[in-house]
Amino acid sequence: MNFDMNEAIQVLKSTPGTLTSLLAGLSDNWLHTNEGEETWTPIQVIGHLIEGEKYNWIPRLELIIQQGAAVSFPPFDRYAHLTKESESSLDNKLSEFQKLRMQNLNRLQALVHTEEQLELKGNHPQFGTVKIRELLSTWVVHDLTHMSQILRIMAKRYNQDVGPWIEFLRILK
Repeated sequence: MNFDMNEAIQVLKSTPGTLTSLLAGLSDNWLHTNEGEETWTPIQVIGHLIEGEKYNWIPRLELIIQQGAAVSFPPFDRYAHLTKESESSLDNKLSEFQKLRMQNLNRLQALVHTEEQLELKGNHPQFGTVKIRELLSTWVVHDLTHMSQILRIMAKRYNQDVGPWIEFLRILK
């Protein structure tokens, strides 16, 4: 097993700043591009990450600690950000994500202190029994997945413009 709480927190802590550095100040053409029908734009990905901070990671962690596997996690609507119309600017979304993430990391560190706690089990509505270690590992990989997704979306905006170099640009394949 490779999971290390301190290393996980390093990635989780860096995600908001990484996304801010990548996206802040970009034109709407970059922020509102997607990969086709039923795919997300970079700004929608940030909305999804915000929803996860509010309703996924820490609420599930708290449920495991408080009730173990006796109660199933409430479902998390992975698409809720698409139905919530927001006039919020990208800067406001990034700021909200940063604030929520810092609060959640503080909560995580207040709740989980030992290796033994990482083995506590909860009940996922789809997967059945899951451990805190798996939940936290998934949180990290979820961040990395969406950062990769944003980069892929942005790269594909120039898919037809790179000409023959497409052969060497794995992100476009």
